[in-house]
Amino acid sequence: MEVKRALALPGELNVRGIEMINDILSIMIVSTQMYPCCPLCGIAASRVHSHYTRQIADLPCGGQCIRLLVQVRKCFCDVTTCPRKIFAERLTPFIEPWARVTKRLSQIVQVIGLATGGMLGARFATRLGIQTSWMTILRRVMALPTVLVEHVSELGIDDFSFRRGRKFGSILVDMQSHQVIDLLPDRKAETAKVWMKAHPEITLVSRDRGGDYSAGAREGAPQAVQCADRFHLLKNLGEALEGLLAHHLAAHCKRQTQAMASEVTPSVWQSKRIIRSSPKLEHLQQARREERLAHYDQVIALCKLGMSQAAIAQQVGIGASTVQSWLAVGKFPERKPREQGSHVDHYLPYLILRWEDGCHNIAGLFRELVDKGYQGSYESVRDTLVRLLPTGRKKATDVVLKTPALATSRQATFLFLRRPDDLTVEEQETLVKLRQIHPEVDLAYDLVQQFALMLRTRTGEKLNDWIAKVGDSRIRELQGFVLGVERDKAAVVAGLTLPQNNGLVEGKVNKLKLIKRMMYGRAGFPLLRQRVLHAL
Repeated sequence: MEVKRALALPGELNVRGIEMINDILSIMIVSTQMYPCCPLCGIAASRVHSHYTRQIADLPCGGQCIRLLVQVRKCFCDVTTCPRKIFAERLTPFIEPWARVTKRLSQIVQVIGLATGGMLGARFATRLGIQTSWMTILRRVMALPTVLVEHVSELGIDDFSFRRGRKFGSILVDMQSHQVIDLLPDRKAETAKVWMKAHPEITLVSRDRGGDYSAGAREGAPQAVQCADRFHLLKNLGEALEGLLAHHLAAHCKRQTQAMASEVTPSVWQSKRIIRSSPKLEHLQQARREERLAHYDQVIALCKLGMSQAAIAQQVGIGASTVQSWLAVGKFPERKPREQGSHVDHYLPYLILRWEDGCHNIAGLFRELVDKGYQGSYESVRDTLVRLLPTGRKKATDVVLKTPALATSRQATFLFLRRPDDLTVEEQETLVKLRQIHPEVDLAYDLVQQFALMLRTRTGEKLNDWIAKVGDSRIRELQGFVLGVERDKAAVVAGLTLPQNNGLVEGKVNKLKLIKRMMYGRAGFPLLRQRVLHAL
């Protein structure tokens, strides 16, 4: 009885024995049904024809394969009108007729197939103690019934790629239940139209700004309201804005370069090496100065108490000569920054002379220095020339007037589109500098923020006023964006007003991509559709 309870066997099955056969745990089970019923007429039979044993694979236990040896009966059907004369007793729903695995094992194999796929699922099942093949796993997955879509009022549609840039499909999502309801093998307008025509109850279609889905919804569901995706609206606006900013940033960079070139003086030659410092090094140097200053204050305080220099040095933990020099100076001795020396410094006048004579071959100059006794490396000579000489590999403006770049057009676009309250102090300073580049850029920022606020607050009724402002601004890039809005204005207004958004569908596309990539591109559309529709 304990074994039966541990195996969760149905009440009409009893365990008669357990033994190990060929590394498989075999459990002998007998059926205890009083009168088996005929599967055709349903009448109980009392006459037994014969007995036979069914070998059924069951869920593993402790990583050990389990085989059920079930002894069942064959009985006579005494109903004269029944076409079945002899039948085998059924053990459903625990074991399906003619099945060689229990129903619960079949369900687990289906779950493994949905989660991992065929070949990976077979390897994973082997680790669990389930003997199956990758083809069996796929067959179980394909046997899952597909639930027909009966009612969908709000439909979300988007495309995904089988092969990027070459072949695409479509995913359909119920916006109310948040469930994937179907996959289409392409993204053509005709395919979407046929599917929508079969569902006249659709009242809203959420889509991206592609023309195929717009035409498909217009012809297949003319009664539905089309809603443009807000993310794609903001993305299209950002693309137009990036072109504008790229133009003005390039002009600003050109003006800045010309100003830098006019400020460069001939005094680029320097005999001292430029000391390159980093914020981390400066912070370390400041910490060390504060430590020395604390020691100096302690020395002065102990000296006023009348302690000897030796006692002060022992108390503070510094050398006696340091105490003596500090007391002799009478004030805190600041350390002078050290000038980093180099083997090239001794030969720098010769390098300057040769360079001015027209010898600009760095490798040749290095060989001349070696002949004169230079023992340093070629890299030191090259770095010195690039850093100090006015016509080296880098421009003199890179050394003398090294001004940090303002921002790239892409970075500036993100700053323009984001909420002002979400920007850091540095980003706000950068934004102010960007707006000062040109009056057109400043005006573009105001227009972009107005559209973004309209999008976030669902105030699509202000779209006409915003379009008029863009027309008056004469900003060519934004006017190109407005032309695209005008062609799809009804859907854009709905996207800026209604709460529905295609972000839900985009999330389902991400999940679909994960499943598709787990299949390694070896399976076809039917299996992908089955795994997506029954995804865990």
